[in-house]
Amino acid sequence: MKPRNFAVIAVAALLVWSFWRSAAWLQLCAGLAMFLFGMQLLEEGLRQLAGGRLERWLARSTGTPLRGLAFGIGGTMLLQSSTLVSLLTIAFVSTGLIHLAGGIAVVFGANLGATSGIWLLALAGQDFSLSALALPLLVFGVLAGFLGEKSKAAGRVVLGVAFIFLGIDQLKEGFAGLGGDADLATIRIDGVAGTLLFAAIGTAVTVVLQSSHATLILILTAIASGHLGLAQALAVAIGANVGSSISTGMVGMLGGNRSGQRLALAHMIFNVSTALLALALLVPLTWLVGGVADVAGFGDNDLLKLALFHTLFNAIGVALFWPWQAQLAATLTRWLPDPPVPEVLLAESVTTSERIKARHLTAQARESVDAAAAAIVCELRHLGRLCVETICRALLYPVETLAQPLPEALAVQPALEMSDEDAEALYQHHVKGVYADLLSFMGQWDAPLDEAHQRFWAQSQLIALDLVNAVKDAKHLQKNLRRTLREPDSPARDAYLVLWRQLFAMLHRLYALVDMPEEAMRERLAGLGDDAAQFQASFRQRLFAMVRRGELDGLRTGSLMNDLGYVDRIIHHLSQAMARADEPSSLRELRRLSSEEATEVAPT
Repeated sequence: MKPRNFAVIAVAALLVWSFWRSAAWLQLCAGLAMFLFGMQLLEEGLRQLAGGRLERWLARSTGTPLRGLAFGIGGTMLLQSSTLVSLLTIAFVSTGLIHLAGGIAVVFGANLGATSGIWLLALAGQDFSLSALALPLLVFGVLAGFLGEKSKAAGRVVLGVAFIFLGIDQLKEGFAGLGGDADLATIRIDGVAGTLLFAAIGTAVTVVLQSSHATLILILTAIASGHLGLAQALAVAIGANVGSSISTGMVGMLGGNRSGQRLALAHMIFNVSTALLALALLVPLTWLVGGVADVAGFGDNDLLKLALFHTLFNAIGVALFWPWQAQLAATLTRWLPDPPVPEVLLAESVTTSERIKARHLTAQARESVDAAAAAIVCELRHLGRLCVETICRALLYPVETLAQPLPEALAVQPALEMSDEDAEALYQHHVKGVYADLLSFMGQWDAPLDEAHQRFWAQSQLIALDLVNAVKDAKHLQKNLRRTLREPDSPARDAYLVLWRQLFAMLHRLYALVDMPEEAMRERLAGLGDDAAQFQASFRQRLFAMVRRGELDGLRTGSLMNDLGYVDRIIHHLSQAMARADEPSSLRELRRLSSEEATEVAPT
C-alpha cells in the first residue's frame, strides 16, 4: 500500500473513533464540512454566473494599481474567496495575459476583500439561528437546478449560502456540546510564546482547511461560545492570513512558470510581512481596536472587535507595501529570472528514450478558459519550433541559419557531417510528447466554452495536427534526400539539391512570418502559396527535360516526383498551421488590454 493511502486510511479511522467517542466533536466536524461545502458551491455558482466576464474584469482591472486593488477587493467580496481570486490572478500572470505589477495590486485587494466575510458573520451575531433561513434556501436551490444552466448556477449559489448557514449553526452547537473539553481560553501561556503559539495554530488550521474563511468562522464561533479569548483570537487571525498565503503560494510555486511563481512569492512575502508587523504591534493595535470600538458603540462585542482588527492589520500591510510595488516586482524578477530560451531547441542529439514534455500547460492555466487559451497559444509556438527544427535536422539543414538573412541562408550547403539521426526517433523524442500533452490538455477541459473558444479549441487541434503532419512528411522525404545528397555529383543530385534549397527557402520565409501582424502575414502566406505552385510546375518541366536528355531514368524521376510532393505537403501543412492561428476575439481582447497595461505601467 502506498504511504499516502495508508495515511488517509489512518486519518479516517481516527476520525471514526473520535466521532464514536464524542457526539459534540462529530457535530463540530460536520458543521465545518457543511461550511466548506457551502463555500465551494458558492464559488462555483458565482463563477458560472459570471462566465467569462470575471476574466474580462480581471484583464481590464490591471491597467493601473488602483484598478487592480479595486478588482481584488470587489472580486473577493463577491466570491468570498481570496484564494480563488489569487489563483486566477496567478494563472493570468503565468500565461502573460497580465503583468506582475498588476497582479501584485490584485493580491493586495484580495487580502482586503477577504475581511468582508468576517464582518458579515460578526454583524449577524451568534445568538441568531440561521437554520430557519437555510431550509427554504435548500428547497429553492434544488428547484433552480431544473430551469436551465443559468438557473442551475444561481441555484448553486443559493445552495452554497444554505450550507454555509447550516454549517455555522452546527459549529455553534458543536462548540456548546464540547463544553470545557476544548476550552482554549484556559491555556495559560503568556507573553510572546502564547501569541506565537496561537498564530501557529491559525496558520496550521488554514493550511489544512485550505480556507481562511473557515478558520475565521471557527474563531468567531469559539469566541461566542467562550472557548477562545479575544487576545488569543487576534493571534489566530494573524496566523490565518499566513496560512492562506502558504496554501496559494504552494500551488503557485509548484504548478506555475516563473511569472506565476513570482506572484505566489509576492503573496507570501506580503502576508508574512504583514503578519510579523501585526504581531510586533499587537499590543498597540489591540488598544486602538478597543478605542475605536468604544467610540463606535460596540466595545463589548468581541466579534466585531476581531473583524475590525482583521481589517486594520491588512489595511496597514497594503499601506506599507503600496509605494514599493514596482520595486517588489523588479526584485522578484531578479530572484526568479526566466530560464534562458535556447536559440536552438534541438541542439543536442537524442540520447534518452524520455520524451520532451509541454512547457506552458501548467496547473494554473486550468483556472480560467482564457488562461488556458493563452497557454495553448504559447505551447503551439513551442510545438511549432520543435517541428521546424526536427525537419531541419532530419534533412541536413543547420537550424541556426533559420534566423539569418535569406541570401546568406541560401548559400549554406547541406550539412553532410550531421549524424544519420532517424526522423522517426527525432519525432518520438522531441515532438510526440508535446503533441500528446496538448491533446490531453484540450480534451480534458470540462468547463463550458462559448462559441469563440469552441472555435479556438478546434482550430488549435488542427494547427497541432498540421505541424505534426509536416514532420511526418519529412520522415518520408528523409531517406531519398539524404542518400542522394551524399552521392557524388550527378544530375539526380543536382535535382535533389534544387528541391532541398526550395524547401528551406520556403521554411525561411515562413519563419520570418511568426511575429508579423496578422493582415501582413496572411498576405505573405498567399504570395508564398503562389510561389510554391510556380516552383512545382517549373520543377516538373525540369525533370521531364532531364528525362528527354537521358540524364534521369524512370526510377529516379518517380522518386523525385514523389519527393516533390512531400516538399509541397511540408510547406502546405506549415502554411496552413500559420493561417489557422486566429485567436478568439475574447483572447485577442485580453491581449490588447494587457498590452495597454504594459504601456501604462512601464517605467519612464
